[in-house]
Amino acid sequence: MNKSTSRRHPISWIPTVYFAMGLPFVALASASSLMFKNLGISDTKIAFWTSLIMIPWTLKPLWSPLLEMFKTKKTFVVATQMITGISFVLVAFSLHLPDFFTYTIAFMAIIAFSGATHDIATVGIYLNELSPEDQAKYVGWQGAFYNVAKILSGGALVFLAGELEKSLGVVNAWMIVMSIYGIIMVTLSIYHLRMLPSGGSSNEVKSFKEGIDTLKDVAISFFQKKNILLSITFVIFYRFAEGFAIKIVPLFFKATRENGGLGLSTSEIGMIYGVFGAAAFVLGSILAGYFTAKRGLKETIMILCASFNVPFVMYALLSHFQPQNLYIITSAVVIEYFGYGFGFVGLILYIMQQISPGKYKMAHYAFADGIMALGFMLPSMISGYVSDLLGYKAFFIWVLIATIPSFLITYFAPFNNAEKR
Repeated sequence: MNKSTSRRHPISWIPTVYFAMGLPFVALASASSLMFKNLGISDTKIAFWTSLIMIPWTLKPLWSPLLEMFKTKKTFVVATQMITGISFVLVAFSLHLPDFFTYTIAFMAIIAFSGATHDIATVGIYLNELSPEDQAKYVGWQGAFYNVAKILSGGALVFLAGELEKSLGVVNAWMIVMSIYGIIMVTLSIYHLRMLPSGGSSNEVKSFKEGIDTLKDVAISFFQKKNILLSITFVIFYRFAEGFAIKIVPLFFKATRENGGLGLSTSEIGMIYGVFGAAAFVLGSILAGYFTAKRGLKETIMILCASFNVPFVMYALLSHFQPQNLYIITSAVVIEYFGYGFGFVGLILYIMQQISPGKYKMAHYAFADGIMALGFMLPSMISGYVSDLLGYKAFFIWVLIATIPSFLITYFAPFNNAEKR
């Protein structure tokens, strides 16, 4: 452990830097869907374009070795947080333009590239600053605060947007919310300028050609890992059902009851996710971290997979019965989010402990994380079309069917590296 870590306890930076990692991803993946829905964009168009702009999270391994050419990993984290913050403000101001959808998607694409680069550097700091034992110890905190960003984005800020819509109108309401995203990211950039450890100097690569050569070596060594194709299949299909569900759930909650939805207001959706969903997710993530650290990932992976996938049945039940009671709807979300938080830890730890170890652990993590994003992005892109084709009731039955590959591949997931507990 280096000197920077000895001066900074991991809790002083892991929660905030992983929150900063999650915020732009979930803002683009989910909150933007509600914004565009309220601005009159179709479900099919929303699902396609807000999924397509996520492609930098899939392609980020292509430039991850080039980050070794300049400064420290901390430099990239701080810089990308600032760029992301400024871009959110540009999204906010573009909402008043006549062709707002084109401009907002373009600025969101910049956010996606910046956010993906931020992810690479953040993981590099985490892997280089913490021992394997501490990596397992703090993975629950990492996952919890990554997804607290999801809850803030789909909860508190959506609730705020819904309240502001009543008095200021949809455009002004979301302009304020997107500006808040920007202010949060800029503030985190300033905080991490002081609090974040360096993650090691990036002086191994000294030219662009050397960076390309390193990229080739990274790719070759990645695909030479034992059972790597089976591991890749695991990473792709673990979140397969979630890829279908994540775009459609808020749209389903918002849609009128006549159209098969629950007819909730924007504020109600924000309250359900932002208060109760947040607490359930954080609790699930933290408990899973300690649970897995004690028993080992190999012994718990099927439990984590079940926790992640089985609770999607809640949305199938909600779409079938269309309850009006908010307590019932909230209880369903709490169950799903606790399971989501508990089960998500399994995928992160698997990538960290079974795929990343070796000479290029940061770049190989980026490769695996990019593959995970691809497995998430592809079903997300067509989820709007499938939902429009089937209707919400049949769609969430399909989501349950889509969990089957996750269970199958988890059963056969290879464990090549001995676990340290």
